[in-house]
Amino acid sequence: MTSGIPLPLALPADAAGWTGFATTRQDDRLAAVRAVDDRLRAGSDLSGTARLDLWNDAAIALDEVLSESYLLSEAHPDSGIRSAAEQRVQAAESLAAERAVDRGLWRALADIDAAQLDPSETRLLQHALRDFRRAGVELDDAGRAEAQRLAERDTELSLTFSRNVREGRREIRVAPEALAGLPQDFIEAHPVGDDGLVVLTTEYTDLMPVREYARDRATRLALVGAYNDLAWPENETVLADLLEIRAQRAALLGYADWAEYETETRMIGSGAAIPEFLTRLAEASGPAALREHDRLLARLRQDEPDADGVTTADFWYLISTVKREEYAVDAQEVRSFFPFDRVLPGVLDVTGRLLGLEYTPVDVATWHEDVRSYDVLRDGERIGRIHLDLHPREGKYSHAACFPLAPGIAGRVLPEGVLLCNFSRGLLEHDEVITFFHEFGHLVHYILGGVDARFAAFTGFETEWDFVEAPSQLLEEWAWDAEVLASFTRGPDGGPIPAELVARMRTADAFGRALEVSRQLGHANVSYHLHVDRPADLQAATEHWYRVSSPVRPVPGQHPYAGFGHLTGYGSCYYTYQWSLVIARDLLTGFAHGLMDPDAAARYRDEVLRPGGGRDAADMVEAFLGRPFAFDAYRAWLAGG
Repeated sequence: MTSGIPLPLALPADAAGWTGFATTRQDDRLAAVRAVDDRLRAGSDLSGTARLDLWNDAAIALDEVLSESYLLSEAHPDSGIRSAAEQRVQAAESLAAERAVDRGLWRALADIDAAQLDPSETRLLQHALRDFRRAGVELDDAGRAEAQRLAERDTELSLTFSRNVREGRREIRVAPEALAGLPQDFIEAHPVGDDGLVVLTTEYTDLMPVREYARDRATRLALVGAYNDLAWPENETVLADLLEIRAQRAALLGYADWAEYETETRMIGSGAAIPEFLTRLAEASGPAALREHDRLLARLRQDEPDADGVTTADFWYLISTVKREEYAVDAQEVRSFFPFDRVLPGVLDVTGRLLGLEYTPVDVATWHEDVRSYDVLRDGERIGRIHLDLHPREGKYSHAACFPLAPGIAGRVLPEGVLLCNFSRGLLEHDEVITFFHEFGHLVHYILGGVDARFAAFTGFETEWDFVEAPSQLLEEWAWDAEVLASFTRGPDGGPIPAELVARMRTADAFGRALEVSRQLGHANVSYHLHVDRPADLQAATEHWYRVSSPVRPVPGQHPYAGFGHLTGYGSCYYTYQWSLVIARDLLTGFAHGLMDPDAAARYRDEVLRPGGGRDAADMVEAFLGRPFAFDAYRAWLAGG
């Protein structure tokens, strides 16, 4: 250790090491949490600061168990390690639920004289006592036991739901001619089998190109249909049970419904505000969405004269087709400028220049040979480490997300974060480049927010959950800037993507924007209403909310809720993505002198990213913008600005 900076994790290099890492290491930490709790309960003579330091010690250990175990459960190639890690997640969440209703721990904190604390300690105490109350610590003995049981059951069901999605990969087989319209490199990567058919899977590397390029509507319908039925029927009863458990938890704790419980700690403030917010978005986007749908339907009828509506299996294909025919933006031409081996260093270079960081490759042991690891340096000093696991494989998390690995604590724990994505090893779609920037936004937020953190409760991106997407959504904008893209793209002729093509891409991007918002409203309505309305027929209710939210129709009879992974973590609050997008569009106005403006970037880094959760999100945004955030920039963006 040098200059007070802690060392990074030393991950195992062999199978035996990983077994111990996933089991004994985590079990020992959970035992250490219990030992710290014993000291805290017995520490009536301790000062308030000393009690909070003990509380923080336990929180760090618990966070480390959860971070390492969640990651391994989603990424390790050995199913036995994944299973062992999942068991430790359950054990850690069970301990967290037990601690949350422990009156001895609660009393140790409730008796603290807040007048003796500094502002950060006061904030920690307020949040901890709030969380005790929300867990049910003030209930009688039977009530506390039931609250703990329900919380543990919530975790168990959520883990099962996620595992079923992760392991639910599906395949379809199609005739070779069904690949008409797909890029040549895709066709070459999907040879005809002995049965004369081509195998397509629900992994993103197949799904995204097929739904965008396949001219054969039946092929699109078949693969999108298989994707929409991921983890069904396995997750049918799992989700029904999860919704029931959450309703029981809310009632026991004195909340009208699960949305009221979840939103108490979020920027939006109440469950009732969710449908109000979604209605506002629907009113803002609805007329334009209808006009865009009519244009897509007219184009669809050129190929399918009897089509009576645009479905989710048509949406991406038609958007791409209209952009090619009417805006001179050919997605296959665009992707030719984004080979993966240029995009990866490009994202590192752009974010490094923007935020004053360097990423130095390090040759260290990880859980899979695909993983690339980098030390994150600021002014030559290591402040964190990142691990990029970017390609699909069997048993791995099947979407794109940032996972904590080590919660940053100043002088104690070096922040480490992980990206789990599923990108092609060849050419990337521009949408995938946007996704890369988005997820990297989470990653740098996690690292920078952990450098100066004293308390685990406020490290990394431990902010209000309906703000946490804003920094990642903001960084997406860099994937649309011609100068930024020119710095790392290379096309077939060796040159960067032309600025005039990027300009056409930006113009074309405005088309379909309102329809995409309406699709997001569908996800948000499903998320909210499944939790609040508690329908007996999940399939019918889900299809209903998708139908009334967007002119783009769901394919009837399918079960997308079974594979809707956000229903576990985001619960009733998928509205978060649009709420934070409102903030992200406003944050962008702070870069009035260009996306690489060093002064704006430094203020953004220091006012929004580095504080982690140490300040309320609204205050951080106001510190950067010089005013409270507003809806105006989002409205202008929705209108094509």
